Amino acid sequence: MNVTWNPWHGCHKISTGCQNCYVYRQDARYERDSSRVVKNKTFYLPVEKNRRGEYKLNREGDGIVYLCFSSDFFLEDADGWRDECWRMIRQRGDLDFLFITKRIHRFYECIPDDWGEGYDNVHICCTCENQDRADFRLPIFLAAPIKKKSVICEPLLEEIDLSAYLGSGISEVIAGGESGYYARPCRYEWILSIRSQCVEAGVSFYFKQTGAKFIKDNRLYNIPRKLQHSQAEKAGINVSFRQSDAQRDQQLIFE
Repeated sequence: MNVTWNPWHGCHKISTGCQNCYVYRQDARYERDSSRVVKNKTFYLPVEKNRRGEYKLNREGDGIVYLCFSSDFFLEDADGWRDECWRMIRQRGDLDFLFITKRIHRFYECIPDDWGEGYDNVHICCTCENQDRADFRLPIFLAAPIKKKSVICEPLLEEIDLSAYLGSGISEVIAGGESGYYARPCRYEWILSIRSQCVEAGVSFYFKQTGAKFIKDNRLYNIPRKLQHSQAEKAGINVSFRQSDAQRDQQLIFE
């Protein structure tokens, strides 16, 4: 079983991929200000213990800890809290922590002093929704000392050429359309193009979801939220390549 750990909540939109952010959509239902960043009560979740003095999160029962899925781990507003999170991540070396960031440009400002070539139990995913963000973020991402790296093309807003970046330890590319009432269309040929680039480079590929508006063979399909993941799975285009011991086989599935 996997678990989500959100030490803080709230974020600021910084690129076109943020336009219809799911966090903002969810907060709007409760009239909550998504731009207000607050520390959550679950901040110390990884090191919480039960009455027997055992960690509540354990390796046997929990696989991946999905970190900061209601914000961005490299968010400026959280600079005062992040060191404490790194301490907990270091303390829980028996758990794997994974987070997605649109702020890879802040990497060197946000890593701990003992980062070195990276923590063995930290997997960082860099997002790029279009070619402009791919060309800005991925060179930084490739050069960064991170032991486990994946690229997220979601929401995919146009055809992207990733061929120059599918190296330097990229273990997987995940692509998908945009959800929500105001979702922008995702075209199937864009998905297939990224898949072909991954196959050519020997990098695993995962088609996560169609999004709400999916175009295939020049026909627009309005797909209900509950079917967007299953329809992507039915396409049968996921590709998995065996990785080295340092990049063990794994399929990343984000709800």
